[in-house]
Amino acid sequence: MNLALFDLDHTLLPIDSDHEWGEFLVRSGVVDATEFTRRNDGFFAQYQAGTLDAVEYLEFSLGNLALFPRARLDELHAQFMAEVVLPAIRPEVVALLKQHHDAGDLVAIVTATNQFVTKPIAAALGVEHLIAAMPEYDADGNVTGKLVGTPTLGAGKLTHTHAWLEKLGKQLGQFERSYFYSDSHNDIPLLSVVTHPVATNPNAALSAHASLHGWPSLHLFND
Repeated sequence: MNLALFDLDHTLLPIDSDHEWGEFLVRSGVVDATEFTRRNDGFFAQYQAGTLDAVEYLEFSLGNLALFPRARLDELHAQFMAEVVLPAIRPEVVALLKQHHDAGDLVAIVTATNQFVTKPIAAALGVEHLIAAMPEYDADGNVTGKLVGTPTLGAGKLTHTHAWLEKLGKQLGQFERSYFYSDSHNDIPLLSVVTHPVATNPNAALSAHASLHGWPSLHLFND
């Protein structure tokens, strides 16, 4: 068994699911459009620049989830999946995931986006294992607005991946081949420790780093 890890946004999806979720809430009229868009766009720009304060962003993101009872959140997310996510899933991505599943690889998505937003997306992609920022839930399943543990961003992805593998009784080094597909220079810490890093739809910073280190590049999206 080999290991295949995937970033989500702009890697398996040609969109940023976290940012699009925020835009969806604005379009649905359930959050203040002007203030939410200002903050959401600001955090997205910081992420692209590699300057995002992950805790600050997650407190903003999870705080918005906490505005709604769980039943309403689930209703909104089902609409989000139908209108935004499912139409964005490309056949090239389905084929790549199938290739790893057919090979018997252990497959997981490792994303900085929170688990509430990404768990249904992972299920739609047919990926059982998800490593994501974990919201705190109350006894009724409502999001409290707090983050459990540390963010899954940058070096945090490496930390959380090691912890996940340990729960499975495995270690990264025991896999003959370990893959990580990502578009972002933010993921260089995890890309650097797998045997087969793949710069996937890479941004400029990751493309330059991959070229310097001889990492292959994969372009799943042309738009």
